[in-house]
Amino acid sequence: MNALLLSAPSCLEFTSWPDPEPADDEVVVRIRACGICGSDLHGWDGSSGRRRPPLIMGHEAAGEIHRIGAAVDPSWRPGDRVTFDSTLFCGKCPSCERGEVNLCENRRVVGVAPPEYRQHGAFAEFVAVPARTLYRLPSGLAYADAAMVEPVAIALHAVGRVHLAPGFTAVVVGSGMIGLLVIQALRVAGAGRIIAVDLDDTRLALARELGATETVRSDGDSTLERLRTIVGGRGADVAFEVVGLTPTVDLAVQSVRPGGSVVLVGNVRPRVDFSLQAVVTREISVYGSCSSAGEYPAALDLIASGRIQVRPLISATVPLSDGAAWFARLTSLEGRGLLKVILEP
Repeated sequence: MNALLLSAPSCLEFTSWPDPEPADDEVVVRIRACGICGSDLHGWDGSSGRRRPPLIMGHEAAGEIHRIGAAVDPSWRPGDRVTFDSTLFCGKCPSCERGEVNLCENRRVVGVAPPEYRQHGAFAEFVAVPARTLYRLPSGLAYADAAMVEPVAIALHAVGRVHLAPGFTAVVVGSGMIGLLVIQALRVAGAGRIIAVDLDDTRLALARELGATETVRSDGDSTLERLRTIVGGRGADVAFEVVGLTPTVDLAVQSVRPGGSVVLVGNVRPRVDFSLQAVVTREISVYGSCSSAGEYPAALDLIASGRIQVRPLISATVPLSDGAAWFARLTSLEGRGLLKVILEP
C-alpha cells in the first residue's frame, strides 16, 4: 500500500508499506479521508516525543471496511462505511468497565509512538483497528466530513464535563479548531451567551458565524476587563480553556464568577502556573478533559444534521501524496490561517 511515513523528525516520505493484516478481533479499513491534527504537527517535528520514527501517523479518519478478522461480529461486512475511535481501549480494565475508555489503563492511540508502544496510523491506504472501536457513518455523510468526528467528539466530551442550567454564560479561550467546535457544542447544549476569545480577527469572525454571541480580541492588558464588562462584571458560569498556556489558563480562571467552573482542554505545555488562590477563595471547580469517551455517535449525528458545522473548518482536501508539502505549509507563517487539512489516499 501507499503510505506517508515519518522517517525522521520533520521528514515525511510518500512510500510503499506492507498491507496490514487484521488480528482476529480487528478489521482493516480502507482509508478515504484522514485529517492532519495539531498533535501530528507537534509529533512531525519531534517536539512532543510521541511520534517516534519510523511511523505512519494519522488518526482522524473515515473509510470502509476492507477485510475482517476471524472473530469479528458478522454484522460488520466489507464495504461498510465506518470511522473508528482513535483511542484503542482494552474494554476490560476498571476504567473501561466504568465507561471511561479515554482513561483506559492499556490505552494506545492510532498513529502514535511514545516510548511505550508504536501504533501505525491512517496516513495510508489501509489501517487495522479493533472492531470494538468502529462506528457506522450516517447515510450520505461525506468521508471528509466524517473524518472530523474525532475533534467534534472531543468538543462534546469537554462540554459534557460540567453540568449547567439552560441559558448559561460561557467563555471559550482560544478559537482554533477545537475552540470553534466547543462553541458549537455549547450552542447545542443550550448556552445563552458564548464569548469567544482569540488573537486572530479571522478566527473570531468565524466564531461568530458558528455560534459565539460576542468576541474579545486578547492582545492587550484590558482583555479581562472587557470580558467582565460583557458578562456584567460578575463573571461567566463556565470557561473553556482550549490553548494550554499560563496566560490563557489564568484568563479562563479569572473570567468566571465565584462558584463557576473552568474546563481545561488545551494541552500545549506539560506545566502552567496556576492561580491557586483565585480558585480556592472563589470556590471555582476545575475539570480536566481528555479526548472523548463514547461521544462518537452523537458527534456523527450532529455533523450529519448540520447542527455542528465542519465544512467551514476544512481549509483544504488534498492527495496523501502531497502530505509532506502540507505539513511544511501548516508549520510555516503561511499556514497560520489554516484550520483542518484532509489527506485523501
